[in-house]
Amino acid sequence: MSDRSGIFAGDDPFAIAQAWLSEAEETEINDPNAIALATVDPDGLPNARMVLLKEIEGRDMPSGGAFVFYTNYGSVKAQEIESAGKAAFVMHWKSLRRQIRVRGMVEREEGPQADVYYKSRSLKSRLGAWASRQSEPLSSRSALMAEVAKVTAGHGTNPERPPFWGGFRIKPLELEFWADGAFRLHDRFRWSRQTLADAWEVTRLNP
Repeated sequence: MSDRSGIFAGDDPFAIAQAWLSEAEETEINDPNAIALATVDPDGLPNARMVLLKEIEGRDMPSGGAFVFYTNYGSVKAQEIESAGKAAFVMHWKSLRRQIRVRGMVEREEGPQADVYYKSRSLKSRLGAWASRQSEPLSSRSALMAEVAKVTAGHGTNPERPPFWGGFRIKPLELEFWADGAFRLHDRFRWSRQTLADAWEVTRLNP
């Protein structure tokens, strides 16, 4: 049996993750919900980039617990995710000296939930989603702004969510909660399961 207590206590890893994120929102200067998202291309070469995590779904949600972010489905990260069906990310907070690592399976979120999030964005961000051919070559900044002007004229002040833009839901097979310890003797707890239907196994790891 693990000796989890304090910030590691609980039987729901999604609730622990949400509690840590909520705490970070009070202490982190910028983007406490930033994650370093890792994918892999068809040749096995990894890719990583920062994106913003928008939702942590609890285990009582229809997804059974997941982490959700949004992007252009034509982007490199989206293509790599859909090719592999898997992804990983890490959230790190300097202010708290903590991090969470997640690895798991990925599915699209392109229904009403994605529509609601899209409509919550600023108008300029919504129009920008229509204008940007994410990850494709761009001749100049002025060309991008010209495309923004074009879609603004075409879609007005209440654009619908683009069909090529939506969310991804990462459903973890593994989470690791890490907290800084004195003399580099950090605390690490790994939650793991073989399939999404399995119960979690929690293991304390060496620093």
